[in-house]
Amino acid sequence: MLFVFILYLIATMFIAWWYSRGEKTNAEFVLGGKKFSGTALALSERATGESAWLLLGLTGYAYSDGLSAIWVALGCVIGITFIWLVMASRLRRETERSGVMTISSLLSKRFPGAEKPIGMLSAIIVVFFFIFYIAAQFSGSGKVLNKTFGLDPFWGIIIGSFVVTVYCVMGGFIAVVVTDVFQSILMIFTLVAFPIIAIVIASTQNIHIAQIIENADPAYLSFTHGKTGSAAVILVMSGLSWALGYTGQPQLLTRMMAIRNEKEVKTAKKVAVTWTIFAYIGAILIGLFGIAFVKGGPLTAEAPKLLQDAEKILPVMVIALVNPILAGILLSGVISAMMSTASSEVTVSSASITEDIYKNLKKNSPSPKRMLMLNQIVTLAIGIVAIILALTMADTVYGLVSYAWSGIGSSFGPALLLLLFWKKFSRAGMFASLITGTVATVIWKNLFETSTGVSERLASFIIAFVMAVLFSLLIPEKTKA
Repeated sequence: MLFVFILYLIATMFIAWWYSRGEKTNAEFVLGGKKFSGTALALSERATGESAWLLLGLTGYAYSDGLSAIWVALGCVIGITFIWLVMASRLRRETERSGVMTISSLLSKRFPGAEKPIGMLSAIIVVFFFIFYIAAQFSGSGKVLNKTFGLDPFWGIIIGSFVVTVYCVMGGFIAVVVTDVFQSILMIFTLVAFPIIAIVIASTQNIHIAQIIENADPAYLSFTHGKTGSAAVILVMSGLSWALGYTGQPQLLTRMMAIRNEKEVKTAKKVAVTWTIFAYIGAILIGLFGIAFVKGGPLTAEAPKLLQDAEKILPVMVIALVNPILAGILLSGVISAMMSTASSEVTVSSASITEDIYKNLKKNSPSPKRMLMLNQIVTLAIGIVAIILALTMADTVYGLVSYAWSGIGSSFGPALLLLLFWKKFSRAGMFASLITGTVATVIWKNLFETSTGVSERLASFIIAFVMAVLFSLLIPEKTKA
C-alpha cells in the first residue's frame, strides 16, 4: 500500500514537472494561456470542486447522519449543473472581451473608475477565506495518512502540503490542470469502484445493509434524520444551500474563463455534470455502507474511533476491506481530492495578490517576467501559511470548508450573477455584495448558526443578494449622455 502511494506521489510530481518545462509567460502561469481542451478543464474543475470534503467530509457526514446527507449532495449537484449550463458560456465570453485573468479583475473591469478598490477588496476576500480552505485540504491529508500508514498527522500534513506547494510553484495553472486531470480520474475511480466492492463484500459476508442501518437507528434511513416541522425544513434548506456557493467560487469559475471556444464549452458541460452525478452518489453510498459495516459487520471495533472522527470512515473501510494494492489506489484518490483543490486555491490566491493587489498598488505596470517571479514567491508563501493553520486549527474538514465556501460564495455569488444577468447592477451593489457577504458569513457563523439552526451558507448568501439588489436600485450607475 505504501509503495502504491509513493508511486502516486512520484507520478503526480512527474506530470507537473513534464508540463511545466520550458519558459512560460505570466499569463500561462495564471490562466494557462488558453491551451487546454474543454474536457481537461471540466475534469480539472471537478477535481478542484470536490476536495477532501467530498471523500472525507461528506462520506463522514453520511456515516454520522444517514440519508439526510442527501440534501447536501443534491444541493451540490444543482449548483454544479447551474454554473456549467448557465454561467460557463457567459464567463468565457466576458473573459475574452475584457482580457482579464482573475474573477476579481472581471468584477472590477465592469465599473471604470472603481477598478482598484473593487479589485483589491475582492482579492482580500479571496485570500482571507481561501487560507482556511487550503488549510482544510492539508488537514485532510494528515487524517488519511495517519489512518493509512500510522503517520503522525503532523507529518501527513507536511507531506501532502509540500508536494502541492512545490508543483504549484513549478508550473502554476498549467501544472495544476494537468495534475487535476490525473487526480480526477483517481477520485472518480474511488467513488464509483468502492461502493461496488462494498456491496460485493456485504453479499458474501451476509451483511444486510438496510436492515442493520434501521436496527442501529431508524433516523439513519430518514431524509430529515427524524426531524419534523420547521427543524426538518431548516435541515433540507441548509443542505440545498450548498448550491448557492458554487456561483461565486473563483477556483472553479477560472476553469470556465480558460476554455478556448464555445464548442469546447459544450463538451465540458457534459463531462462535468456526468462526473458529478456519479461522484455524489458514490460518496453518499460509502457513508451509508459504513454504518452497516461498523454497526453490524466486520468493523465494529472501529466504532469508538469513528465516534470521535466520522471523517475517517472511508480510509477505515478501505484498509479493512480490500487488499493493500487496491487500497493504495483507492486512498490515492482521497489524497488526490485534497491536492487538486488545494493547488487550485493556492494559485488563485497568489494571482489575486499579484494581479489585483500588487498591480493596483504600483504606479507603473511591472514587467511580465517580474510578475511571474512574484507569483511564484507568493504561491510559496501562501502554502507555508496554510500549513501553519492546518497544524494549529481543530475544526473538521467539513466545518472549515463550509465556512470558507460560505464566505466566498456569499461575497462573489450575488455579484457575479447580477453582473452577468442584470443590466441595472451598479458599483454600489458590487460593494454591498462583497462586504455584506463577508461580514454576514463571519457574524452568522459565530453568533446565529447554533441558535437558529440555519447555516451561514444560506443566510449570508440571501443577505448579500438582497443588499446588492437594494444598493443597485438606491444608487444606480450614472446614465451616459
